Formats: sequence, structure tokens, C-alpha cells
Amino acid sequence: MQYAEMKHILSALDNPVEKLEAVMDFGAQMPSVPDSAVCSEIVGCASRAEICRDGKNFYGRADSALVRGIVAIITAMVDGKSADEIKKMDLLGEFMSLNINLGTGRLGGVNSMISFLQNL
Repeated sequence: MQYAEMKHILSALDNPVEKLEAVMDFGAQMPSVPDSAVCSEIVGCASRAEICRDGKNFYGRADSALVRGIVAIITAMVDGKSADEIKKMDLLGEFMSLNINLGTGRLGGVNSMISFLQNL
């Protein structure tokens, strides 16, 4: 699923629980990581999470349904973009604009994912 579609779905939801359910659905729909992708574990996540890259295509995995959904959103934001394009993006601002009610621990993981991507 493309990021614009995810953003549209989340913007249509006011209920915080429904938003979290939508995030978990995004994770469930995330494509499998191809064998050719290079994966890196994200240090700083409460759950085990990886962001994987195959050229300009991004994928991810996580052992928690919610974190898998967060990975799906963040990888969709950068999918198809070069490292230089990603460095110029305000990923945190864009993620925060989605108004997903996450705890401090999960936000720390989001920051770790964004830091990883902006340092490719």
C-alpha cells in the first residue's frame, strides 16, 4: 500500500483505537521481504524490528503487530526514494501529522527508524 493511501485512511479516522487497528492492518498487508534485500535491525525499538532495502525499494518486519504497522508506514514514506531524497524529508513531522496515539516507548522506536533512514 502506498503512503498516500495510508495517510488518507488514517485522516478519516477520529477514534484512537480504530487508528491503531488500521496501523496493524497496514502491517498485515506489508509485502514480504525479497531475498535480495539487505536488512538492518533497528536498535532502540522495544520490539524486534528490521528495515530492509533493495535498491530504492523498502520493506520491513517486526515481531509485534503494531510495530509491523509502524514499519509499514515509515517504509511506505521512503519507498522509491534515494538516500539523498530521504535526508531532505521531514519524516518525523510527517509521521506525527498522522496523529497516531503511541506511547513513549513506541515513539522512541519511531525516532530510531527515522534516524536509521536519514543516515543511509
